[in-house]
Formats: sequence, structure tokens, C-alpha cells
Amino acid sequence: MAGDAGGGGVDWESLVEATSGAIGSLVSTTVLYPLDTCKTKFQAELQTQQGAQKYRNLSDVFWEAIRKRQFLSLYQGLNTKNIQSFVSSFFYFYGYSYFKRLYLEKSGAKSIGTTANLLVAAAAGACTVIVTQPLDTAASRMQTSAFGKSKGLRETLSEGTWMEAFDGLGISIILTCNPSIQYTVFDQLKQRIIQRQRRKNAGSAEDNSRVALSAFSAFLLGAVSKSIATVLTYPLIRCKVMIQAADPDEDDDNESERPSKSRAPKTMLGALHAIWTKEGIPGFFKGLNAQILKTVLSSALLLMIKEKISKFTWVSLLAMRRYLFVSQKRIKSVTV
Repeated sequence: MAGDAGGGGVDWESLVEATSGAIGSLVSTTVLYPLDTCKTKFQAELQTQQGAQKYRNLSDVFWEAIRKRQFLSLYQGLNTKNIQSFVSSFFYFYGYSYFKRLYLEKSGAKSIGTTANLLVAAAAGACTVIVTQPLDTAASRMQTSAFGKSKGLRETLSEGTWMEAFDGLGISIILTCNPSIQYTVFDQLKQRIIQRQRRKNAGSAEDNSRVALSAFSAFLLGAVSKSIATVLTYPLIRCKVMIQAADPDEDDDNESERPSKSRAPKTMLGALHAIWTKEGIPGFFKGLNAQILKTVLSSALLLMIKEKISKFTWVSLLAMRRYLFVSQKRIKSVTV
């Protein structure tokens, strides 16, 4: 494997993909976190049989934080979300890059097709979800807690059983098709653009070995690919948020606001049935605009940052590998 050369068995190319992707995810999560909190609280609310609900629009969540002088509570759970985002992206990009390289080596193909790409992305996503689900559940509970009432990571996870930390795992595994669709569309469009750029540069003296997307192109491709994936999977996305949400009856001190809230079932079928009976078909797409806005911006920023820092990350890791290799040789020479 090319990525192993001189690296002591380490897949350096996959490591570069994982590191740059994780850094991009960390930055995008932090920048857009207040929007994510508003979106999550809006999605988690299920109206009562009488049609009462606390949040009519996404902006109602934001103005509630302002009214209660809890603006900083829009960042509640940020540390946990950043850990989950970093670990999740690292595992995903490493797994995706590794499985993709493994497939190409075993099959002898020069490029990976759409079907194989989907399978590779799904495998990487499933492995990632199992590892990071407790962090995802904790972050969702923190975000949906009443403003100013959010608890720490350990306290949040210790409130229930260990199995409850994996609430929504089934839906999360199903939703691995979301990033699979996104990154497959992005990768295929990216390859077409790069091939077109290489053909344009074929007659010139420019180096075609490291043709990269511009920041604007990466942003647009990320937005388009994520929009497609989000629309197709949104009903399940909302069910997952409802399942993982904090119990509103315990978190809100305002008695007048409690009747407008309804406890969400903790199963996928239960959540789907609750949405159908209480909100109808429109309920399956409640908050879709906010979800698209947040996820498109987040994914576009992630992929844009990843594309721009991947070369720097590659150089840094190569320098680290060379330093470690030289250090090992010095140690061996001293011991001999």
C-alpha cells in the first residue's frame, strides 16, 4: 500500500483524510452551534392533541433564550458536540478512505463506482455510529434541556441506563445512508471537475499531480450533495432527535409551558406514529428548512476546510513521519 511506505504500517493517506476531515468538522460545528441548538429544540417538540406547541417558528427558540437572558445557553453541550463531531468525522473519513483504498487494491480497478462507493461509505458510517452514539445522545439531551438547565457529559449519561445512552442507534445506523449519499455525490462531482481541470492544463506546463478544488467549488458541491441527502432522509432525522431529546417535564421550571410539551416515544415506530397522529404529514417535515440550512452550511464548510487544509496536513504528517523514522534509527544505533 502506497500509504504505508516507510510509515511502519501506518496508512498515512487515510490518516490525512481523517485528520483534515475532523478539523473541518470541529470548525463548522463550533461556528454553527447556536443555529444547531435552535434547530434541535424546535425539532424535538411534539405538539399535543389539542394542537398546542411552544415553538411556532425556529426564531421562537432564539428569542426565548434572549428573553430569559440565557444567550450563552445556545452553546450548551458544545464541548460534548465538538468531541462527538471530531471523533465521528475522524473515524468516518479514516474508515472511508481505508475501505476505498482496500477495495481498489483488491479489485484492481482504477476508480471506484457509485455502488461500491455507497457500500464503502455505509460501512464507514455504521462503524462510526456505533462508536460515537453515546456522545451523540448526550449532546442532543444537553441541547434540548431547558435553557440554563443543561448538565455535564458524565451526569447526563449517568441519569439513565447504559442502554439508554444508545437511544436512536437503529435510526442512526439507517441514517448512514445520508453521508453515503452526500459524500458519493460530492466525490463524483469533484472527480469530474478535477478531470476537466486536468484536461485544460494538459497543454500547459502546470503540474497536474495535485489539482485541487477551489474553496468556492468545494462549498457549492458540499451544499448540493448535502441538500439531496437531507431531503431524502429528513423524517428519520426528526424521529432521531425526538428519541434522544431530554425529558421536557423535568427540565422546564415554567409550569405554564409544560402542557404544551409532549413526551416523545423512545422507538422509531413510536415516534413515527406520534408524529402522524398529532401533527399529520406536515409533521414529518417540521423544521426541514432549518435542517437544510444548518446541515448544508455545516457540510459545505467542513468539506471546504478539509479540501484546503488536506495538503498542509499531508506535509505535516510527512514531516512527523520523517522525524519519527529518524528518531527510531538513532535509538537503534545507540542501542547497538
